[in-house]
Amino acid sequence: MGNKKPKLIAFDLDYTLWPFRVDTHLTPPFTKGAQDNIVDAVGARVSCYPEVPQVLKQLFEDDYTLAAASRTGEKHGAFQLLDLFGWNEYFSYKEIYPSSKVKHFNQFRKQSGIEFDEMLFFDDDCRNIAALERIGVVSVLVKNGVNTNVIEEGLAEYARRP
Repeated sequence: MGNKKPKLIAFDLDYTLWPFRVDTHLTPPFTKGAQDNIVDAVGARVSCYPEVPQVLKQLFEDDYTLAAASRTGEKHGAFQLLDLFGWNEYFSYKEIYPSSKVKHFNQFRKQSGIEFDEMLFFDDDCRNIAALERIGVVSVLVKNGVNTNVIEEGLAEYARRP
């Protein structure tokens, strides 16, 4: 694998960092309950995919710029979960609102000065992958949540691209 690395790594949220849709499967607001467990308004426990906290921490420590991109209509709940999971420090950019991922990435480019071909994106939705590949973002389909192997494969794919 070459030394080519993305300047920005972006993640979808639903079914990418956590195993649910924040706008349909849970009941905001979210709080920390007993033993620091995150729960929704009816007491249902909320968790992310098991390797996500360590993956985000490692990418951040490796000096990658991270971003979150979500089309959810439950913006407040998504922001609340990023805070409760302790991930706000990792994400330099957050575009969380119902719209196309292309719009989200245009905002990332505008805010960061990083071009599309210098970005890597992880998402569970084929439509988003296809739309971002069309504009030059290296995009990886996530089937069962983000984990170390998915990240390594994504970085390897990015390094292979011309």
